[in-house]
Amino acid sequence: MTDKAPTLDFGPQARVVARLVAGVPDHLLAAPTPCPDYSVRDLLAHLAGLAVAFRDAARKHLGPTTDTAPDAARPTLPGRWREELPQVLDELAGAWNDPAAWTGMTRAGGIDLPGGVAAAVAADELVIHGWDLARATGQEYAPDQAALHTAYAFLLAAVDDEGRAGIFGPVVPVPDDAPLLDRAVGLSGRDPAWTPPPSP
Repeated sequence: MTDKAPTLDFGPQARVVARLVAGVPDHLLAAPTPCPDYSVRDLLAHLAGLAVAFRDAARKHLGPTTDTAPDAARPTLPGRWREELPQVLDELAGAWNDPAAWTGMTRAGGIDLPGGVAAAVAADELVIHGWDLARATGQEYAPDQAALHTAYAFLLAAVDDEGRAGIFGPVVPVPDDAPLLDRAVGLSGRDPAWTPPPSP
């Protein structure tokens, strides 16, 4: 038993991302995203995989879903992604509501992490990839503020981390008075002004 309480409710951000998923039209699945190597289809597949991985990390169900590095292979989008992705996002949120998820060690992406650090990584993934998906598909995006603050703190702490080059692109300078989301996006190596290239 533990008395450590969760410090973030993932439910609101999970629902934000699920709404974005529901708004993706089929004709944009091959469209580019702010992630240079990912189309919208690839990004959705990545979101599906990370939702399962961080759900299982919270549950301490360690195995193939938590041991595989994110860049081990290009993700494959499930056939029923419109139903499955919102479901696993909801399951992720539920798993992190368990105080036990925040204690001890777990694993995600093949890396052993304290529970609280894994939660911060999950928040960053949902916030930043939510922005990616919204920008790529022309949808409005207002992330959950608690998740955004958690993601920003994680990204800020990683600025001088020697290992960040393998995870994030170079920091994109953003004015100090820019909205917090823009500053988080810049820290993740993305240009907050990114828009899809014009159709040929």
